[in-house]
Amino acid sequence: MRIAIAGLSLESVSFLPVPTTREDFGRTESAGPALIAGSRGTNTVMGGFIKVLEAEGAEIVPILHAEGGAAGPATDDAFTHYIDRICAELAAAGPLDGVLLHPHGAMTTTTRLDPDREFIERVRGTIGRATKLVVAADYHGNIDESWLPLVDGLFGYHYSPHIDMGATGERAATCIVRTLRGEIRPVVAIAKPGIMVPSIFSATDIAPLSDIVRDSVEMPARTPGLLDVSIFAGFSYADVPNCGFTAVAVADGNAALARATAQWFSARLHGEREALMHRNAVYGLQDGIDRAVELSKTATKPIVLLEHADRMNDSTYILREVLARGLQRVAVPFLCDPGAAAAAMAAGIGATVTLDVGSESSPRAGGKVRLTGKVLYAQPTVFTRTGPVGRGDSMDLGPTAVIDAGGIVVSVTTHQTTAIDRAPFEQFGLRPEDFAIIVLRSKTHFRAVYEPLSEAILIVDTPDWGPADLTTLPYRQVPTDSIYPFSDT
Repeated sequence: MRIAIAGLSLESVSFLPVPTTREDFGRTESAGPALIAGSRGTNTVMGGFIKVLEAEGAEIVPILHAEGGAAGPATDDAFTHYIDRICAELAAAGPLDGVLLHPHGAMTTTTRLDPDREFIERVRGTIGRATKLVVAADYHGNIDESWLPLVDGLFGYHYSPHIDMGATGERAATCIVRTLRGEIRPVVAIAKPGIMVPSIFSATDIAPLSDIVRDSVEMPARTPGLLDVSIFAGFSYADVPNCGFTAVAVADGNAALARATAQWFSARLHGEREALMHRNAVYGLQDGIDRAVELSKTATKPIVLLEHADRMNDSTYILREVLARGLQRVAVPFLCDPGAAAAAMAAGIGATVTLDVGSESSPRAGGKVRLTGKVLYAQPTVFTRTGPVGRGDSMDLGPTAVIDAGGIVVSVTTHQTTAIDRAPFEQFGLRPEDFAIIVLRSKTHFRAVYEPLSEAILIVDTPDWGPADLTTLPYRQVPTDSIYPFSDT
């Protein structure tokens, strides 16, 4: 079997004014044999593809993979550049039995509302109908029935935190191998319940979503002919018509079974729509910090303050308040500000600096905050994910500085990424346990490491572009007249 692997991934926040460029994707680009060497053994979709294909003795044709993380819409130039390259290399690869593709599912560009579907269309047009095409997408993908004529299999992460990215790649790769052997004839069905939730409540360890996801994982094993079920939560900060939850079922030659299964899970999600919102689980800024300070007086482990509305790792609302209060033993990992990082690098380790930091992505990120402190660390930094989400993945922070501002320790980075495991501390010689309060900006991925590590997690709502109250956002493409929580028709 000759099977190609490729991917282009971006989770687009439509409202951010700064686009994701070809250069941004280029920092993570891997192609040809380097794609296999760099992904083998990692808990990533590409790692999962490779694990199964190598075990099955397939010939892997590595094309290209690049990702932009969670950021503003891609430029059209970046999108067309990468899709043109992927399709050209697929065409040049010679006869292929199959293609394993990894789009995100929630990408937008400056002019496109569903470039992931266009990506799949372009690949399908390049390889033809006879070549099998199986897709592994992100749990936060916005997906609809327009994907159905294009794919021979569709699989999503089961969990958020995304501890099963590698396992999802394995599910997709197993499907294409078994299909090519003639063991199965997969058919896919999709159903949408008409629900959007903020990303913080897409966590799959919180009931009732945890119960629904558990059943979606277990049902295929006890249902003859049912191969797989994926629940996609969608990404509510992409302003697109197909936003929101999707239930996907894959059956072995039984379209009616696939359709009935997808519809059953869709109806179940719709029935739990109010419970999925967790409206009483969010603190305001002052109340959240007050509660953290009170808990920290007797806590034996850190308190996590989750500034979840931050979409670009540069919000300053909590940092401004903890500085004003003069709190001690506070960690603020991975605040993105290239200019501040460069200034601290120029000053050097041991220097005392005064910097205006944060709020690079938009005025809604809270505005600059003045930070005066001692530089503890200053150098270009690449680190490796150590937690279960993306374990083994290499992350480039660019020039990075760690500043101790009177007991508030802030790491300032050039390239934005989210602190989700111990690496944001340990790479600088720090330990998360040594802090009373840790300010994180993740939505769900941090939970895999920080739930056991922390005494409490306090979700703090701020006015950045990822709020808990979706009705505060200026949607133009989301069908707010027919989707919950805007409408309950």
